[in-house]
Amino acid sequence: MKGALTELGLNIVEMRDESATMDGGDILFTGKEFFVGLSKRTNQRGAEILADTFKDYSVSTVAVEEGLHLKSFCSMAAPDLIAIGSSDAAQKALKIMQQMSDFKYEKLTVPDDRAANCVYMNLPGKGDVLLHCTPEVFPESAKVFERLKSHMLIPVANQEKMKVDGALTCLSVLIRI
Repeated sequence: MKGALTELGLNIVEMRDESATMDGGDILFTGKEFFVGLSKRTNQRGAEILADTFKDYSVSTVAVEEGLHLKSFCSMAAPDLIAIGSSDAAQKALKIMQQMSDFKYEKLTVPDDRAANCVYMNLPGKGDVLLHCTPEVFPESAKVFERLKSHMLIPVANQEKMKVDGALTCLSVLIRI
């Protein structure tokens, strides 16, 4: 990955503190600020290094009480729209994020926490595009995504990756060049 990013001419920052841990699935960037899930894979020191690296953005931490990481129950479904699962743990985390933020986000609550992990893109000529769970896996959550009439919706099968706790954002690296 480092080689591919270097070839694209992107600035790479390496975390060299061996006491710091960080998993990309614990980093939710809203376009305005970062929320960092403190989980089995990401610790406070990792969040501090992220804050030191991105000084122009607010970085807030959220305890991940259930699930593998923060994006196990939330992700961005549009610039100001957080897709969030309906479990108590997901709703508690959202409340904490809302309290810590100076920004107001709309929420799109889906019945299944794992279905809240979606991938939003704004593509030239296509507009708002959202990769989300298929109706075969999460039928009720897929119905909620179908309410997003301004988005081009692309259901993605992810059953095999889900067997090892993989989600759509785990399969994605979005780069603006």
